[in-house]
Amino acid sequence: MLDWPEERAAEEDTAPRWYQPGSNLCLDFHGDPAASLAVYSDGNHHMALRACLAAFRRRHPAAGEPFYATTPPGVLLALLDAGRLRLGNLVIAARPHVFISPPGVLDRAVAKGAMAGHMPFMRSRGNVLLVVKGNPKGIRRLTDLDRPGVRLFLSNPEREAASYEVYRDTLAGLARQAGIRLALLADAGRVVYGERIHHREAPEAVADGRADAALVYYHLALRYTRIFPERFDLVSLDGAPERASADNVVTRLHAGLVGDGGAHGRALLDFLLGEEAAGIYAHHGLARAE
Repeated sequence: MLDWPEERAAEEDTAPRWYQPGSNLCLDFHGDPAASLAVYSDGNHHMALRACLAAFRRRHPAAGEPFYATTPPGVLLALLDAGRLRLGNLVIAARPHVFISPPGVLDRAVAKGAMAGHMPFMRSRGNVLLVVKGNPKGIRRLTDLDRPGVRLFLSNPEREAASYEVYRDTLAGLARQAGIRLALLADAGRVVYGERIHHREAPEAVADGRADAALVYYHLALRYTRIFPERFDLVSLDGAPERASADNVVTRLHAGLVGDGGAHGRALLDFLLGEEAAGIYAHHGLARAE
């Protein structure tokens, strides 16, 4: 099991810490659910969001440490609808003030009356392959995925449809571009699907040898190679991120207030749409959405 770093927006915390990896370790709910500022966000850019929230807190100390959730969007929509979510034996009830997700997800929140609207925020910079450090299988291009025995990790087609569709369309587009047919996609034994949270499951699958490569957003692979430099390497596809073609599909994120945004939501949204946040996201491999 990978030893994930803590990802709260707090600069430091002297409170006692108690956890058992694999039992009561919770990676995608951060901070105190009773905080005066709560943010829901899809999880793949959690590292950049955490840095932004920490910077926002330094500018607005009265807001305190925010609570933020970084799960697949469907979970957050369900939590928004029900007002509570059971996490094992724990119940979380925290209504968000800011919601970040692909525009289609936020459209559903608007349709339910939870949000008045949303605006462009950030975008990804294409997709790459994550492999074990040293790349022992020699996977350097798309055609290498079709070698016998090579196994590829992809996010779950049903529970994480947004990311799965980006990855599926990228594979299809790059295969057309290369004039090949990716046979492994028709071989259920060679595709390892995640269950619910691919931004945690993809590196775990590669690290423990269940998959030889994982197709992930460039910014996710960048994150993994930074926090686990001895475990992973990144393999570019189609020149991503600098020279990727339109076949290497990008995902776009929007952001907006839930209700009136509470006491601090408007200030946070303004911060997220500003230059400091853009610089933080650029450092983590994303770009400002047009």
